[in-house]
Amino acid sequence: MRMKAASAYRFAVGAALATAFILVWVIGAVGLIGVEGDPFDLLYAGVLAVGVIGAMIVRLKPRSMSRTLTAMALAQALVAVFALIAGKHRVAVSSVPEIVLLNGFFVALWLGSARLFRSAAREQRPAAENHRT
Repeated sequence: MRMKAASAYRFAVGAALATAFILVWVIGAVGLIGVEGDPFDLLYAGVLAVGVIGAMIVRLKPRSMSRTLTAMALAQALVAVFALIAGKHRVAVSSVPEIVLLNGFFVALWLGSARLFRSAAREQRPAAENHRT
């Protein structure tokens, strides 16, 4: 049971780190909103900050990391909302579907990682309960 929890936890961490890497890579390569180098893309640093600060506060505990990754998904969605409010969809290179779909992709990845952390927490709990008796 413990091995299963450790495996789920490692997979969750890997998914979260891969998502962060892809986000930074896409922003650096072509920009997520607007053109490459658009200052609006700096808002995504806030998404990553939520993750880093959240991970430090919760000390990487799986149940709390699930909440942290959910908060990152919410922050990612808010960046998309702010982009639409700011009119970034009126720029020739960014349309409403593009902004929504690209950010939705990352929201789904963050939520997938959150689900993996939740699964790791569930797997850990029975092992901890058996250890008490």
